[in-house]
Amino acid sequence: MVIADIPSWRNERLATMVRCALWLVAEVGVGEVFTKTQLREAFPETSQIDRRMRDLRDRGWRIATNRDDATLSPSEHRFVEMGAEVWKPGQSRVKQAAAVSAPQRREILDRDDHLCRVCGITAGEPYEGGIETAQLDLARREVVKPGGVVVELVTECRRCRIGGRGRQTDVTGVLGHVGQMSRMERELFTQWVAADRRDFSLLERLWGQYRSLPAESRETVRQALERA
Repeated sequence: MVIADIPSWRNERLATMVRCALWLVAEVGVGEVFTKTQLREAFPETSQIDRRMRDLRDRGWRIATNRDDATLSPSEHRFVEMGAEVWKPGQSRVKQAAAVSAPQRREILDRDDHLCRVCGITAGEPYEGGIETAQLDLARREVVKPGGVVVELVTECRRCRIGGRGRQTDVTGVLGHVGQMSRMERELFTQWVAADRRDFSLLERLWGQYRSLPAESRETVRQALERA
């Protein structure tokens, strides 16, 4: 993606967040990987450059970490998608979402059985293969319905909420897939719907653990499977 006539990211008269956005566009490029070291070397005079980069996420920029993309190392980021053109007047402001009241928050958490609607984890439960525990919060999700797109509040854990920014769900699409299921698939899916949760099998949990391994360790697993 090439954007013409953008300011130089080296212009120190611009706000640091704006310069960071311009650096991502000009020096990294959408879809490419960069390291924390490269970012800090580009802005050696700014001690909070990591925070300025994170501020871009509130303006629609998608910057993945190894929590979002298992192929990344802890020191790497991927520039996934550009958001608002923050170097233009008025584009750097965050659009404030309507505040959620305490009663509304409790109602949504109760409705969702205090479970993350993406992975099914509960508050305080440790994630598979680690000591980090889940924290539940509310997230706004765009839902495509026959009458148009609506925004709904759902319960999600912090890990899924960060990784799922910008996610859009399609009710019509889900119904279409249901209609294409085999009888066995429909019976299994019906059980999940009735329980309003899905328990992952050992094989699925093992796949998640495998995907979180670094490249060298994944190769070791592949070799072990070939020998078996």
